[in-house]
Amino acid sequence: MRLSAIVASSALVLGALASAAPATAAPGAAAATPPDISVANVKQHLTDLQSIATANGGNRAHGRTGYKASVDFVKAKLDAAGYTTTLQQFTYNGATGYNVIADWPGGDPNQVVMSGSHLDSVTSGPGINDNGSGSAAILETALAVSRAQLQPTKHIRFAWWGAEELGLVGSKYYVNNLPSAERAKISGYLNFDMIGSPNPGYFVYDDDPTIEQTFKNYYAGLGIPTEIETEGDGRSDHAPFKNAGVPVGGLFSGADYTKTSAQAQKWGGTAGQSFDRCYHSSCDTTANINDTALDRNSDAIAYAIWNLATGTTTPPTGKVFENTADVSIPDNGAAVTSSVTVSGVTGNAPSNLSVGVDIVHTYRGDLVVDLIAPDGSVYNLHNRSGGSADNLVQTYTVNASTEVANGVWKLRAQDKAAVDTGYINGFKLTFP
Repeated sequence: MRLSAIVASSALVLGALASAAPATAAPGAAAATPPDISVANVKQHLTDLQSIATANGGNRAHGRTGYKASVDFVKAKLDAAGYTTTLQQFTYNGATGYNVIADWPGGDPNQVVMSGSHLDSVTSGPGINDNGSGSAAILETALAVSRAQLQPTKHIRFAWWGAEELGLVGSKYYVNNLPSAERAKISGYLNFDMIGSPNPGYFVYDDDPTIEQTFKNYYAGLGIPTEIETEGDGRSDHAPFKNAGVPVGGLFSGADYTKTSAQAQKWGGTAGQSFDRCYHSSCDTTANINDTALDRNSDAIAYAIWNLATGTTTPPTGKVFENTADVSIPDNGAAVTSSVTVSGVTGNAPSNLSVGVDIVHTYRGDLVVDLIAPDGSVYNLHNRSGGSADNLVQTYTVNASTEVANGVWKLRAQDKAAVDTGYINGFKLTFP
């Protein structure tokens, strides 16, 4: 089918889908609580993708039989679950490529929450972490949407991209051939590329603030600090969407960069070793997956889709000022600070100033943490509470209405007892 026909039919499909939600339930009313995604189910999808690669020359690369078999596998699951699926064809390097696009019935067709992962591998291996992990996780999330018979406020769309490993070919083709009016309907694109790395980190894209904060809220609820994703920035399928002006976000567990000592202290694993030693190699098999990272990231995907598509949470608004540079906190030593410069805010700070604190520490009961206003006023946030628990990842609300908003604000942290150490991982002020 020609692309123009696909776009035209997609518009008709979306019109039909918008009226397909049962009239007896309000949008977002059903299954508003995000599900716990079964990591066993996600791993079964990975086992199936491994079997496909094994039966097709050891890979699932663009133009190879293993890729088309992967496409057929994903599409069959989606068709059976009630999705409207489209295979979008393109040609690259003389071979036919495929994107799988899946729309869930219902939701506002003018507000589309879209999630995607590339389905292809490199030719040198089966690509189970890169990127079977992202593909399997969004597949299981899509199936969870179907099982819940979710009735979202916004329209939900999933995509599996072809030929990402050759330069984001499939996602570029989709974005470049989507009419501007259709692109404008995508309220957010979420990308998941490598989320089960064997020596994992927990990285969040820092593009759209609402999407970023949604993921950070999920991990803050687990007490797990995150870092801003920099290793693959612009190297995955969110880039064409971002370049077209679509809000983007996503998760990543690391590729061939080396995990630092600070990151190993924060997340566990092995310092001085890459996040994925089998990156783009034949050993990127089902043995190359960290189950815990895969489980957490899969649940984070469902959390984001449910919240962003059903309107069950109110995203942060206003101006955000953030410092993500690490600041070491000496053991039983002097206080240290992390600073943000607030500008462009009229008048005084609000009575509900949001203060985001992300401190990695092995014993938070040692810590005294304060917010210091530009005039030197001190607002205590944490005073040696929490006992033997580690890390302090929390958002505080401070009545700072007597303070002028603009100026340098500081987060001050001091370790008041011996043995345990840590560092400020991030500090953020949100002005409503």
